[in-house]
Amino acid sequence: MTHVARSHSFFSSGHVPPRRVWVTMTVLVLAACGVQADLLERIVGSAIDKAVSNIVTLILCFLNILTPLMWFLLKSNYSRRSKINLLIGVLSMVALGALMFRVERVSGDLVPQFIFRWSASPDQLLSKAVAIPGTENSQADSWTASDSDFPGFLGPLQDASLDLSNLDPDWESHPPRLLWKHDIGAGWSAVATCGDHAVTLEQRGEEELVTCYSIATGNLEWSVAEQTRHVTVLGGVGPRSTPTIRDGCVYSTGATGWLHAINGADGKVLWKKHILKELGTDPDAEAIAVAWGRAGSPLVTSTQVIVPGGGPAANLGKSDRFVSLISFDRTTGAERWRAGSEQISYASPSMVTLGGVDQVLFVCEATVGGFDPQDGRRLWNFPWPGHSNSNASCSQARVISPTKVFLSKGYGTGAAVFDVAQSSDGEWSAHEQWNDKSVLRTKFTNVVLYQEAAFGLSDGILECVRISDGKRLWKGGRYGQGQVLRVGAWLLVVAESGEVVLVETSQKGHRPRGRFQAVEGQTWNNLCLVGNRLLVRNAEEVACWELPFESSSDVKDIPAVDNPPQERGDQTTEGLNNS
Repeated sequence: MTHVARSHSFFSSGHVPPRRVWVTMTVLVLAACGVQADLLERIVGSAIDKAVSNIVTLILCFLNILTPLMWFLLKSNYSRRSKINLLIGVLSMVALGALMFRVERVSGDLVPQFIFRWSASPDQLLSKAVAIPGTENSQADSWTASDSDFPGFLGPLQDASLDLSNLDPDWESHPPRLLWKHDIGAGWSAVATCGDHAVTLEQRGEEELVTCYSIATGNLEWSVAEQTRHVTVLGGVGPRSTPTIRDGCVYSTGATGWLHAINGADGKVLWKKHILKELGTDPDAEAIAVAWGRAGSPLVTSTQVIVPGGGPAANLGKSDRFVSLISFDRTTGAERWRAGSEQISYASPSMVTLGGVDQVLFVCEATVGGFDPQDGRRLWNFPWPGHSNSNASCSQARVISPTKVFLSKGYGTGAAVFDVAQSSDGEWSAHEQWNDKSVLRTKFTNVVLYQEAAFGLSDGILECVRISDGKRLWKGGRYGQGQVLRVGAWLLVVAESGEVVLVETSQKGHRPRGRFQAVEGQTWNNLCLVGNRLLVRNAEEVACWELPFESSSDVKDIPAVDNPPQERGDQTTEGLNNS
């Protein structure tokens, strides 16, 4: 009896949390589990994506810890000394954690990655030893374009599609083969190719570089460096656009505004411009307005290099503080025209034909529009709300018929199709055909259009949508914020984890057929396929894989690889910089 009485006295004396505290904690745990199971999205709707769910989950977990702590400090019968000691202990642990760790970057769903505060970022640890001898390639004819080239962002037609018919889907019997892999500087740029040459952008310490590698060996051929560094916690480190190759020349835009024209044969700079200086833009102001670095890849025509403009420009009126596009002469680098008065997004300009008229299609911060490529005159525009420092537009506008444009976007915006028409008196107009906030919420990625359907990663899940009316046909497979490339009747999906998955372009369901781990670590970079060589990179590694093809008809102009599969350390840049 004495023991029972003492036990009852203990539980009712204010030394154990009362039932309401336990109920509150249980409800918070169940709520967090429900949020992670996407119940909040089903209740609230399309405004909730995985990133928002993770933020809500973090808040619920914090409240779950705070609830018993506040009871202990304010309502329990423990001594004042015990309460002070616990409070000091908790605050000390928080302070120690803040002193020891920092957030290196976050995933596409805002999951933080912590490292010790005294640790350098991976790109700052890359060696700068003497370059590997014999890697320079000065043969101009090796930069002659071929049908198998992947010359820029999203491929030859900027549509993330290659019409190769003989990809072998039997990866169990004929698995992809690693040809080479090595470290690379930071950045989310993809790879562009010409012949045996693969060009990308990367960050190594305080240098932002345009680098050229041999596809056959992975050896570095040349690099061009600028002393600049872009870094944010949410966006990561380094450049994020993809070079464009045309007629043996490489054109690139860096994260902080450097535009280069480079001779591919020897890596010599033909001309360069700093876009912010050209526009009179305050770098600090643009870093706030375009928070995650310039991501637009150059559009190169026979005579022009067209790139996103930006702003705000200093000492100008409110109406002309921003420039949407700026064009430079391809040969001399002289400015030719400026277009638009809206802030840029993270999309790239593309050359299209709408209503029988050639025009530059570009997604600005809050609109999408068509521009005359000769003088930059705006032909039409359509509202596409967003802000380049919050709910940003990253996905390309895509022409799906002679008069229709498809759009998609993350942050709860979804997808839309609108009609573009020109009247008999020459006036242009754009009208929405359909809009659905629940489909194809492509945060960092782009859709693939194939046989009247659109395939894409919608908030990290692969989805198929009918283009004519926006009806979802299926949704399945969690890949994170990765990228998609169509190869014939197959999709190559690179997950955020660096895994490459082969998926059927079926409109009847999610049908993965094979997979392999291409690179390790967070991967937001687009894929590049040249012949049977798949180039995969992220912010730390680059790799070349040989994919199986049923015949050699699709494999052209790629030099043979005599050396066995290999993994090496980083490729060094000292002695190769041609700035």
